Amino acid sequence: MAASLPILTFHTLDDQSSNVSFSPQVFRRGMARLHEKGYRTINLPEAIYLLRQGRPFPERSLVITFDDGYQTVYEEAFPILQRYNMSATVFLTVGEGGTTMAASLLPSLKGRSMLSWHNIRKMHQWGITFGAHTLTHPDLTRLPLDQTESEICDSKSIIEDALSAPVTCFAYPYGRHNDRIREIVRQHFDCACSDNFGLVTARSDLHSLERIDACYFRTDRLFGVILTRWFPSYIRARNIPLFVRRIFQKSSGR
Repeated sequence: MAASLPILTFHTLDDQSSNVSFSPQVFRRGMARLHEKGYRTINLPEAIYLLRQGRPFPERSLVITFDDGYQTVYEEAFPILQRYNMSATVFLTVGEGGTTMAASLLPSLKGRSMLSWHNIRKMHQWGITFGAHTLTHPDLTRLPLDQTESEICDSKSIIEDALSAPVTCFAYPYGRHNDRIREIVRQHFDCACSDNFGLVTARSDLHSLERIDACYFRTDRLFGVILTRWFPSYIRARNIPLFVRRIFQKSSGR
């Protein structure tokens, strides 16, 4: 059994030069290597259950998440997840006042094509977990309280109504949150993912979970680090400049 758990974060699988892009080819080969080496995915609610019970994680386990709801999650990632019987959690930015009819698309982000509700329901039926990622993907720390509550709670309600299933997981847009926002989320969700870079452990805050952005593993060689004993050390080394930058941003009021 393992004392720590990586939550890998992807956004869109394409070959564009963008901080949210990840190569479909590297993803495909990476998932194949994980499967061949005996790694297994657990979904985020299962990980939270183990944390609440004070139980260790299965050896060679990880959580896969996708933020925003890009169309490539269905076109590129879903067939690979099905092939290797892998789970994932997809955090959806659902839009304001939109319809959840089958052909309707999530509102576009960064000019990209988004999932349709038909895609979402099909993945949900197969076993993919869906979480909330607000209505419009704002920086919640810059909103008044009533708008913050609407962004958080209304997004949850829309997904629950569309899937006839509870939504227990949330991801903060840009990973940004404060004590006030975290308390709102705590009242409505079992867990929430932040931009804190690291591995989840028994000491993790369930409403500010650490994740590992896949942008740090964009090549086959770097992705291979996940399969080695050096992976935790690599995470710690990568976290040093991120920690320094976060301290600087706080001190400068950004």
